[in-house]
Amino acid sequence: MRAILAGLVLFALLAVSVLSLRPGGLRSQLRNVARRLKLALLLLGVYLVASGVLRVVFPDALWAELTVVGLALVLAAAFWVLGQDRRLEP
Repeated sequence: MRAILAGLVLFALLAVSVLSLRPGGLRSQLRNVARRLKLALLLLGVYLVASGVLRVVFPDALWAELTVVGLALVLAAAFWVLGQDRRLEP
């Protein structure tokens, strides 16, 4: 149990040290992390609602399954584009 807690503490310290080294400092990086988390939760909600509706309305349709896969790819691309770091202000 102590090893798990020590690992969690070391992981948190490593994450803070890596984020501190990146340009903009820790506050800017944590702001980016919070923005990406909000975006991920929003896109996850869109995926869950859309896939749930498709699976309830068309339970045995192959095209519905392929549409869910396509939707996941589109949402992943949206996260990749929208989740980029903001430009640092001079």
